[in-house]
Amino acid sequence: MHTTLRFAIALAGIAITGACSREAANRPADSSAPDTISSAAVAPAELAVFATLPAEMVADEHPVTDSKVALGRRLYYETVLSQGHDLSCNTCHPLNGWGADGRPVSFGHEGKAGNRNAPTVYNAAGHLAQFWDGRAADVETQAKGPILNPIEMGMLDSAAVLEHLRNSAEYVAAFLKAFPEERQPVTYDNVGHAIGSFERRLVTPSRWDAFLQGDSAALTADEQRGLRTFLSAGCQSCHNGPYLGGNSFQKVGAVNAWPSQADSGRFAVTKDPKDLFVFKVPSLRNIEKTAPYFHDGSVTSLDEAVRLMAYHQLGKTLGPSQLGAIVTWLRSLTGDIPTDYIALPQQPK
Repeated sequence: MHTTLRFAIALAGIAITGACSREAANRPADSSAPDTISSAAVAPAELAVFATLPAEMVADEHPVTDSKVALGRRLYYETVLSQGHDLSCNTCHPLNGWGADGRPVSFGHEGKAGNRNAPTVYNAAGHLAQFWDGRAADVETQAKGPILNPIEMGMLDSAAVLEHLRNSAEYVAAFLKAFPEERQPVTYDNVGHAIGSFERRLVTPSRWDAFLQGDSAALTADEQRGLRTFLSAGCQSCHNGPYLGGNSFQKVGAVNAWPSQADSGRFAVTKDPKDLFVFKVPSLRNIEKTAPYFHDGSVTSLDEAVRLMAYHQLGKTLGPSQLGAIVTWLRSLTGDIPTDYIALPQQPK
């Protein structure tokens, strides 16, 4: 997706969420709402806040080439990028497991535990920023962070990374092919550029995209009722755009305070009081496959995650029928893993 289009979607999402949050903050939780499911058809105008997935999540400043992708695929699986030569990007973001390791938090160098849940890498390159707190502008920047993080991959510095790569004739040749305009292409920035290029094609279109393109039969009647329930609850105020999220930052506990206050969220990055307990809104793509949920991985049930979001973000108490309907629709957002694209490459010696 081009930068200008991605920015426009993000801006629209922020405008919608801001208005909805202000409205929700001024009303109490509606615990007496009837547990009813509407069968009313969803109007095309209501679907306008969504969009289909792009074939490739490109940006003008990060051109993707096949040679960069091939190098990035190798680096994504490369354990030599970790201090103990036992971890790779795929360790915490296994591509054959929907890009998330299924743990509340991941374990890195010497078994050290992280402090936030590892989100999926699928479709993430199209988000407005990376990490829960948005501290990396794009996947190219994000890819460089875990390698040098002492509790993740644990490399001492970028020089140690480059020493390993420059000692491999195959890697040197691959970097030269991927970055032919550079005299010394084996740089740490180019490690990030290559991995990011690979991640920009990690897209998982689903039946939902066919539905948005006009195929009403792509979703079952129950799934369409779930969509109607999702819209009636107001969930699209944060979960919109092609990724159904990922395009805005929101305070967790916008209406009713979030039960855990241990993580200050984006405030740790910006030091702005307005960013206290603010996190990037996660995408709902493949959401049934990427439990546990939230920044701390504290919830394993998708029904419970939806219930908590409705109560804490919108001030609404949804009944079992409504929760079940929404979850039924959310399952239609599960796409296909691109098995050929993510096939384990032969690693350089």
